[in-house]
Parts: sequence; C-alpha cells; structure tokens
Amino acid sequence: MKKGLWCALALLVSAQALLGGTAVAAPAETLNVGEPQATVFDFVPLHIGVDKGIFARHGVDVKIFDLRGAAEQQQAMIAGAIDIGLGSGPAMSFSARGAPVKGVAEMASKPLVMVLAVSAKEPIKTPADLKGKTISIASPGSITEWMIRELQRQQGIPQDAVKLIALGANSAQMAALRTGQVDGMPIDIFSATKYQRDGFVRILVNFGDIQPHFILHVIFASDQAIAKKPDAIRRFLAGWFDTIQYMHTHKDESIKIAADMTKIPADVIATLYAQVLPMFTSDGHFDRQALEVLAKSFVELKLLPKQPDMSTLYTEALLPKPRQAQK
Repeated sequence: MKKGLWCALALLVSAQALLGGTAVAAPAETLNVGEPQATVFDFVPLHIGVDKGIFARHGVDVKIFDLRGAAEQQQAMIAGAIDIGLGSGPAMSFSARGAPVKGVAEMASKPLVMVLAVSAKEPIKTPADLKGKTISIASPGSITEWMIRELQRQQGIPQDAVKLIALGANSAQMAALRTGQVDGMPIDIFSATKYQRDGFVRILVNFGDIQPHFILHVIFASDQAIAKKPDAIRRFLAGWFDTIQYMHTHKDESIKIAADMTKIPADVIATLYAQVLPMFTSDGHFDRQALEVLAKSFVELKLLPKQPDMSTLYTEALLPKPRQAQK
C-alpha cells in the first residue's frame, strides 16, 4: 500500500480516537478492528456487537475499518493502523512467513456458509460434472481455491481437469458467471440462495459437508497490540462471544442487522440462519484436528514449502474464562 494511503488511514484512526464516545462510566479503551470484506455474513457479529453496545459493556470502544482483502488487513496490522483483524484460517500462513501477527481465537469452524454455485444454464448436476469446466476463485492461495481443490481430491477429479481463474470480488465473479465466462464459483450461501431464487445459479455443494474439520475464520491481533493492550483484547473477545450468544437468543434483531449490512433480503437470511450460525465457535479455542488440516492446506496451496509448527501461530492466553454469557 502506498505511503500516502497509510498516512490517511493513520489520521483517520487518530480522528476517530478523539471523537469516539464511551458506553461505560470509565473511559473505554479503543480498539481498531479490520474486516477484509464488509458485506458478508461472516463478519456480521462485529457489527451486532457494536450496534447493541455489547463491546461497550465490556469497556471496549470498537472502531471498524473495511479493508480490501487479507493482504491489506495484514499490512494494516503490521503498520499499527489496526489492532485486530477478522480473517480466514489460511491467513495464518502470514504469521508462518514472519508477519508479527497471531491468531487469538478461532472465530468460525467448518465452512457452513460457503457453497459452490454453478450456472443454471449448465447441465452440472454432480461434482463429477465439473470435469472440463472453468471455476472462478477470489485469488490464488485463497480459501476458495482450497475448497475447490479439496472437493476435487475427495471426488477423485485430477487438478488439471478443472480450470481455475482468479477474478477477485464476488461481483466480478458473478458477472463472469452470468456471461458464461466461467461455469461456477464458490460463494456465500445467502447470496447463492438469492441468485438461485432469481434463476441465475444452482447450488451444487455445501463446503461444510466436505470438510467437517476446518478453521474458516480466525480473530487475529498484532504482536504489538498483544503486548500493549492484552486486557483490551481479552475484553474484546469476551464481547465477541457474548455477541455470538446474543445472536442465538435474539434472532430477529440479528437478522435485521445482517440484512442491512449484507444487502441480502431478510427472508433469505432467516431461512438459513439456524443452519449457518453453528459455524461460529462459542469459546474461541482452536480445534487441533482442524489445525492439522489447515497446515496441510498451506502446502497444498503452495503458500508454504512445508507444514509449520501451528502452535507458534496462535495463542489462547487471551480467551475469556468460562462464565455466564451476557444477553
């Protein structure tokens, strides 16, 4: 990222810190939190926690920054522009490559929210029909690439039998799908359901069914923030898991915020809400079996030459102790 842009972001952070109010009697500590994509259901809890004052009740003033993907988010943490980043499991490979960032909580486990959508015009009825087809992904080495390759591995489909094209954002991928440039794309289940209802796509596979042990999302913190603001991070995590509990007990309010944020019709979200919500972990502890799957994926995606020692990429020291969750 250009130096001028980082300066602008730093000024914005400073301005927000000066203007931000507090929701508790004692001054709340500000934490700058980045999300890599602003309009997907995966990051809705962050907005619900802010909107409903849950983080504020834990003495944390959360400022949300919408960033453009995992790489920019990691750069922002390294530069000190944000303290915490919500990202994918495969983004733990940045830490393995030397980024001063660690996972502080497992945010979401198996990818219940991700599906493979194929063009409604194509006679693709089963995964075997993907042979000879072209599928779009977000970027090389992304979780979307891993999902397609893992599906091929399980189905016995050679890698070269399916062509992958990196097209970036979902909007660009959907445009390519509609115009016939690609035959399918990994996408969140809410958007896919809307497009399927509109007659553009057909949902072929739910990726949550093909890999029960995986880490879809991780809450990251910079080493600098862990050293200087450990208590604030601990309180943020307590607020996060209280927010997940709130989403279980306040469905209607949560769906309304999710619909406003994602621009997906509320009735679509409502039909899938109970199916997707279990992907969010309730305590943030890392699934050891899933960590092994993730380590293998780093090599399969050519992100790393060999599997790293996963224990060096995360810490559970800041997770809240078991207690009665607030509602």
